[in-house]
Amino acid sequence: MKLVLVVACALIDADNRVLIAQRPPGKTLAGLWEFPGGKLEAGERPEAALIRELREEINIEVKEACLAPLTFASHVYDDFHLLMPLYICRRWDGTAAAREGQTLAWVRANKLRDFPMPAADIPLIPHLIDLLG
Repeated sequence: MKLVLVVACALIDADNRVLIAQRPPGKTLAGLWEFPGGKLEAGERPEAALIRELREEINIEVKEACLAPLTFASHVYDDFHLLMPLYICRRWDGTAAAREGQTLAWVRANKLRDFPMPAADIPLIPHLIDLLG
């Protein structure tokens, strides 16, 4: 089974809300909400991939020193195994804005379960609730 490595980030604003993005129509898992991030390119480190993905997807600049690993997801889908480290970030430059047709929402950690998410993302929610209360 193929192992797919993706990286995700829980951006946390000054009000302790977490940014999630809704996958746009036409993409795999369209309509589901997820933490911003994406696949690593060949030879790319997770932190570099996350910085690149956040710039491409939501138009913000993040410094590597501002990324803190929190937990990870390990999930078996039908045709691949997903491994996804989740970082948290409280400091970035710019204002988050959708650049790829997705909808963005700032959500309290204890409300994340109200949004349908991919199976791999769901086990990450309790870690954010523990962190943010």
